Amino acid sequence: MKLTKGEKIPEFKLSDHQEEEITLEKFKGKNVLLSFHPLAWTSVCRNQMQALEENYDQFEKNNTVPLGISVDPVPSKRAWAEDIGLENLRLLSDFWPHGEFASKLGIFIREKGISGRVNILVNDQGEILWVKEYDIPELPDIDEVLKVVSDNA
Repeated sequence: MKLTKGEKIPEFKLSDHQEEEITLEKFKGKNVLLSFHPLAWTSVCRNQMQALEENYDQFEKNNTVPLGISVDPVPSKRAWAEDIGLENLRLLSDFWPHGEFASKLGIFIREKGISGRVNILVNDQGEILWVKEYDIPELPDIDEVLKVVSDNA
């Protein structure tokens, strides 16, 4: 991974699980947490996304929008969101071209066809405020994430 604080991420246009097109421009005046998870329908990814959902009000209080992102297609993301009870969190699909956004960020694991597990906090200009990569089986510490979000609100 080559992402560093202060660097700008590339522009993106991804569909969420409700088929709404999402870009950074949609969140003017807010920070955005890009929470990459390797694949839907896996336990650690489920726990990662449910932690974001369960703490959604904390993100809102700190002027931050969390987004879950993986290479799964939109229909899979929609079914998974329903299955794990997501009501607020948007799940974005980096499916086609497969892993293109993750590749631009340098976090796509080509031999596995998935992104790494990475949290990237950016401001509304796409400037990286914080980035952390995790081992694939590691669940990000939601308390650490919330502290970083609060410190950058």
